[in-house]
Amino acid sequence: MIFEMTIQIRVTDIEEGHRWYETLLKKKPELIPHEGFVEWELLPGCWLQVAEGTPSLGSGPLRIAVKDIEAEKVRVMKELDVENFEIFSREEVSAKWGTFIDHWGNQIGFFEYLNKHEQKERIKTVLGLTEE
Repeated sequence: MIFEMTIQIRVTDIEEGHRWYETLLKKKPELIPHEGFVEWELLPGCWLQVAEGTPSLGSGPLRIAVKDIEAEKVRVMKELDVENFEIFSREEVSAKWGTFIDHWGNQIGFFEYLNKHEQKERIKTVLGLTEE
């Protein structure tokens, strides 16, 4: 049984990485267990670890669901100096998505559900608000 997960992204400067990801995620980290390491719980049991080290170029992307991908794109371009990136959609895919690069070469992205009822149901499931 799988009940939690972590994903680790490496940055060459942990202080800058801490600030960058805190701005991206719009929240302070839950844990700073030791020097060179910062953790955020993105969803219950789903952790993003930012560690000082050599980035794994070409891995990813780590995509995060957002309610408004266009607004988040504008925000990260302004607040984090992210280069302009394209937002894609395909008729057979129920979401639109876009990928950008952090300052260390890690691929990060957003996606937005096109069906807002589906999005609402996913949010309820993640928050544990569905009846079984």
